[in-house]
Amino acid sequence: MTDTFGTEHLRTTVLAAWAASPARFREDANAEEDFALGGYRDRLIVELAQNAADAALRAGVPGRLRLSLAGGVLTAANTGAPLDAAGVEGLSTLRVSGKRDEHGAAGRFGVGFAAVVSVCDEPTIGSRSTGTVRWSRAETAALAGKVPELSGELAERGGHVPMLRLPFEADAVDVPEGFDTVVRLPLRDEGVEQAVRTMLDGTGPALPLAMPALSLIEIEVDGVSRVVTAEGWRVVEESGGFTAAQVAELYADRPTEERARPYWLIRWAVPEGLGRLPKDVAPVVHAPTPSDEPLDLPALLIATFPLTTDRRHVAPGPLTTFLVERAAEVYVRLLGTLPKTPALLDLVPGLMGKGELDAAVRRAILRLLPGTPLLPALSPPADPDRPSAAPPEPGASYVVAGREASAVAGSAEFLDKIAHAVPGLLPAGWASRHPALTTLGVTRVELADVIDMLSGDAVDDVPPAWWRELYEVVPGDDREALGALPVPLADGRLVRGPRGTLVLTDSSSLDAGLLGPLGLRVVHPEAAHPLLLRLGAAEATPRSVLDDPLTRATVSESLDTADPEPVAQAVLALVDAAGLTAGEAPWLSALALRGADGELYPAGELLLGGGSLAGLIDQDVPFGVAAPDLVERYGSRVLEAAGVLDGFAVVNDSDVLLDPEECDHDLDAEDEWLEAVLDVLPEASVPPVAREFTAVRDLEYVADWASALALLTRPPLRAALQPLRALVDGEIAEAPSYTAWWLSRHPVLDGRRPTSLRVPDGDPLLYGLYGDAPAGLDATALSMIGVRTTLADLLAGHGGPDELLDLLADPSLEVDRPQLRALWIALAAVDPSRVAPPTAVRAVQRGEIVVADAEDGHPIGGNGGPLPEGLTATGGPVVVEAPDLLPVVAGRPLVLAPSELAEALSELLDLPTAGEAAAGEVTSSGEERPVPPQVRSLLPTAPATYVEHTELTVDGVRVPWRFYEGAVHASTVEGLARGLAWATGQWGDRLAVAALLRDPGAVPVLLAESDLDA
Repeated sequence: MTDTFGTEHLRTTVLAAWAASPARFREDANAEEDFALGGYRDRLIVELAQNAADAALRAGVPGRLRLSLAGGVLTAANTGAPLDAAGVEGLSTLRVSGKRDEHGAAGRFGVGFAAVVSVCDEPTIGSRSTGTVRWSRAETAALAGKVPELSGELAERGGHVPMLRLPFEADAVDVPEGFDTVVRLPLRDEGVEQAVRTMLDGTGPALPLAMPALSLIEIEVDGVSRVVTAEGWRVVEESGGFTAAQVAELYADRPTEERARPYWLIRWAVPEGLGRLPKDVAPVVHAPTPSDEPLDLPALLIATFPLTTDRRHVAPGPLTTFLVERAAEVYVRLLGTLPKTPALLDLVPGLMGKGELDAAVRRAILRLLPGTPLLPALSPPADPDRPSAAPPEPGASYVVAGREASAVAGSAEFLDKIAHAVPGLLPAGWASRHPALTTLGVTRVELADVIDMLSGDAVDDVPPAWWRELYEVVPGDDREALGALPVPLADGRLVRGPRGTLVLTDSSSLDAGLLGPLGLRVVHPEAAHPLLLRLGAAEATPRSVLDDPLTRATVSESLDTADPEPVAQAVLALVDAAGLTAGEAPWLSALALRGADGELYPAGELLLGGGSLAGLIDQDVPFGVAAPDLVERYGSRVLEAAGVLDGFAVVNDSDVLLDPEECDHDLDAEDEWLEAVLDVLPEASVPPVAREFTAVRDLEYVADWASALALLTRPPLRAALQPLRALVDGEIAEAPSYTAWWLSRHPVLDGRRPTSLRVPDGDPLLYGLYGDAPAGLDATALSMIGVRTTLADLLAGHGGPDELLDLLADPSLEVDRPQLRALWIALAAVDPSRVAPPTAVRAVQRGEIVVADAEDGHPIGGNGGPLPEGLTATGGPVVVEAPDLLPVVAGRPLVLAPSELAEALSELLDLPTAGEAAAGEVTSSGEERPVPPQVRSLLPTAPATYVEHTELTVDGVRVPWRFYEGAVHASTVEGLARGLAWATGQWGDRLAVAALLRDPGAVPVLLAESDLDA
C-alpha cells in the first residue's frame, strides 16, 4: 500500500502538535464537533454535491453526482478532478479551504467535509487515477491514546477525538464506471440511515441551480433511482468583482479568507410555470448552499452573502446591504424576462417578510418595481412619449411600468373597446383586485370612472354602432356605475345616462321623424340595445312617449310656441296609437289646439260641437269649440282623450300620494279637498296613498245643475262619487272623493248645499234641522254628495257632531222637546275629543225651549221663533243629573236627558252639572220618621227612616224633597215618594209609591199594575 497523499506525515505533524499543546487537541475536537453537530449537521448531501461541483469545475467537465444508499452505506460518485494531496490536506484541516483561489468554487470555508462526522465513523474517498484515503475514529482514538500528554483530555472527553485530523492511507476502492471519484460512508446506525434517507428525499433542483457546474444528480435508494437537474427553471444571474476600495469598505468586518475572494454573485431562479416553489426546494436563501434565512418568495435566491460562524445565517453588514440591492435589481430584471401573463403578479412580493433579510430584499425590490416597465398594456401610458422598455407581447401594444398602468375589471371584449380612453390599460385576465397591482402602483379604475372617461376627444368620432358594441360587452350588473353611461341620440346629441331616453325597438311602429317636434331624447337606432332598457331607458311605445317628461313639457308650453301645429299632430297621433281614453292623461288638456274660430285654445278649454257638456256650462265661460277638421281627422274619441270636452272630463290616476307637493291634477280647489281628506284620515308616519283616483273636472263651470246631476249620478260618472280608499300605514281608510266633496260644498240642489238637506224620507230626528232634498235623485246618490240620511250617520261622520251642535245653536230652527231629548241622548255617546265645545246650547228654561249662551246663560233666541217675554237667566246652563235639584237651578237653562248620561254630556258640552253649579245643602231642619212598611212592597230596598220637614229648603229655596248625604228629606207625600224612589234607584215607580202613601189599601192593585209593566 503506497502512501500517495502523505498521510503519515500529516498524522505525525498533527500528533506532534497535539502533544506539544493539548489545548490544540481540545480546540480541534471542539471545532469538529461544533461543525458536525451544529452548522453542518444536516448538510451532508449539500457538502457532497459541493465537492462534486468544485471537482467538475476544476477539471472543466460537466459535473455528475451519483448518490447511492444501500446496505447501510452511502456512496457518492462524481466526475471531475481527482483527489490529490492538497485536497486530502484540506479535508483533514478545519477552516482552511484548498479552493480559496478557485473563482466560482462552491466550497469556500474549509469545513464542509466535517458533515460526514455526524453520520459516519469510517469515511473513505478514492479516485480512480490517484488513490484512496480514509479516516477512522477508532484508529485516531488509538493513536491519540498513545500520546501521554492527551490522557487528561481524552478522559474528560470520554474518548471523543477529532477524527478528520488524522487521514490514513487505504486500499483502492471501486469507482463506478463513468465517474472519477467516490466517497464511501458506512452509516453509524439505523437512526443515522433514516436521517440520510430524509436528506436524499429532500434533495431537489436547488443544488444544481446553486452549483451550475453540477449538471446532473442521480439518486438511488434501495434500487429506486431518480434524477435531479436544473431543467424547467428560468434563471437570471449577475456577478462581478470588487475594487480594492470596495473591498476595504465592504469587507471591513469580514475574515481575511473572505477578503481574499473579492467576487460576488446573484442568481435568481423561478419555475417555468411561475407557480410556488416545488416542495423539494426549501424557501430559504442559498449562499450558495442553503442557509436558515427564510425567503417567502416563489423564487430561489442564490447569492454570495457573508455568513455567520455557524454557516447558517447571513451576517449583517455593508457587504450584505450591497448584495441586497444587487439582488433586487437582478430580481426585477428576471421579472422583465418572464412572459407577460397574470402569473407574473404572484412574483411581486408583499411588504411583510419572514425574517430580517427577507424583509430587506422585499423592500429593495418594492422600491424598484413601480417604475419598471413590466406589464402589458392595451393602450399607451398617459405620457405617450415615454419609450417602452420591452417589446410588446402578442395581444398587447405596450409594456408599461406599474405606476403608469390602469386595471379595469371586465371581459377582453370590453377592455378592447375602452382601451383608447384608459391610459396604460392592462389586458383581460389581470385581476383588478390582485394585491400585487397595488404594490406595483397600478391604478384601479372603477367602472363608474371608466364611464366618465368616455367623453370628449375619446368618443368624438365614434359612430353610433360603436356604442351598441360597447353596450354588448360592458359589465351590466353595476347599475349605479352605469347610471352616467353615454347614449347617442337620433338628433346627433350625446347625453349622459340612459334614464329619460327612449329606445325604438324593432317592433316599434313609431316614426322617429314624427317625434321630432316633441324634443325627445330618442336613442339613435344603430345604438339601441336592451341594456339601455335595463338601465332606465323606456321603450318608445306610444304610451311611454306620452309619459316622457319632455313630451309633457312640450305640451305644457305648446300654447306659447311659434308653431304648435306639429306638436299637436304628433301628440294626437300618439294618443290615437296608445288608445287613451278621456281623463286618462289629464295633463294633455294643456295641448294647444285650434278652435272653430281659428284661435288657439288649451284642449281642456275646447268643447266638441253638439256635445252634452255644451248645454250645461255657463255661457259666459270662455270655452271654444274644436275645429271641425280636427274632429274629422282624429275623431271625437282622440280629442276627448286629449282633453277636449264632450261630456264631463274625468281624471283617472293611480297610486296617488296624498301630499300637497305631489297631488295636483289641476282641479278646482284641489288643495282644499286634500286638506279636508288629510283631516279625515288617521294620522300616519308617511303620506297616505290612494290606489285609484277618479275625479270629474270643470264642475265650477256648470250652470244647469239639475241636468248635470242627472249625468253625475248615473254610471259611468257615478263612480267618481264613491268614497276615496287610501292606504294609511298599511290599513285601508275611506274619505270623501274629490267630486263628492266639491258637490257637497256648492249650491247644486235647487240653489242649496247638499249638506244643508236631508233625504225626504230620512231620520225624523233631523226634521227641522235640515231642509228636504228635491225629488228626482235616488237617496244613495244624495247621501254620496253630502245630503243627510240618519242621525247615526251624521254623528259617525267627520265633523258631524259639531255640525249638529251648530244647528242646535241656531235659534231660527225649531225642534220639539222629545226630539231635543233624543238628540242629547245620541250626542252623549260621542267621544268628547271629536267635539269643540259650543258657544251656545239649546236648553229648557222655565219650561220653554231656548238657545242660551254657554257662558252666562242669557237667552240668544227662541225655538224657531221669538223669545218669550220677560225670560231671563239666573246663571249659565247646566246639565241636570238629579231631579231633586231642579227647583234649585230652575232659573238656569237646563240640558235635560236621562240622568245617567249627565256626566257624559257635561264633558261633551264643557258645561257643569247641577250638582256642580249649586251646593245642594239642606238648609231647614226636620224630624226623623219611620218609612211606612207597606212601601217595601214596591221598594224592597227603601230606607227605614226619612227626615220630615214642615218646610224643606235647599240652598234657601223651598223644595218638596231632597236626597242628601244618604238621607231622604221630604215635606210632602209626593216629595217623600220621589225621594224614596230616587234613593232606591226605582225612579220610574215614584207615582205608584205616591198613590200607595195616600191609600195603603191600594197596594194589591198597585202591585198587579206593576206586574203588567214592560
